[in-house]
Amino acid sequence: MKVLVACEFSGTVRDAFIKAGHDAMSCDLVPTDIPGPHYQGSVLDILNDGWDLMIAHPPCTHLAASGARHFAKKIADGRQQQGIDFFMTLANCNIPKYAIENPIGIMSSKWRKPDQIVNPWEYGHSVTKATCLWTKGLPLLKPTNIVDKGAVWVAKSGKRMSQWYYDSSCLPPKEREKMRNKTFQGIADAMADQWGKL
Repeated sequence: MKVLVACEFSGTVRDAFIKAGHDAMSCDLVPTDIPGPHYQGSVLDILNDGWDLMIAHPPCTHLAASGARHFAKKIADGRQQQGIDFFMTLANCNIPKYAIENPIGIMSSKWRKPDQIVNPWEYGHSVTKATCLWTKGLPLLKPTNIVDKGAVWVAKSGKRMSQWYYDSSCLPPKEREKMRNKTFQGIADAMADQWGKL
């Protein structure tokens, strides 16, 4: 199967599909962290190149509920609409099967509810990080290794967050962003194993 992994620099999902025997390529505006088939540039350049499956990770900076306090400014200057438009360009592509992932955010109301919400703790990682999946032509992803949900940190405001997420707050901004954007290996492996067999 010819697989496009859109907006991925880590190579995690790409390499899971390659390991499962597929012709997979990642694409991002920045270089890949791990050597392998990678298109550095806009996914729009290659979106119509005859892919069988796309796993897409569009930027969530202007869409995620975690940044709601900045929404007014992002709506006013057009950044949020740009994020919505890019997400919808991927959703309206001609690729027969796809999964588009994003955190809980505005796409549930701007477009439609996600088909599924997955967490790393369902795939062998003791971390809570709810990730929405909007799919076309794919079954729901089945949990592969349910473990404990991991430690939770409670802020003075009462807001609860995964200890993993809190710990990453101590990293420099660029490293923090890369860590939080990387797909957990257990989820990548489940995608390759379950969706790669279709």
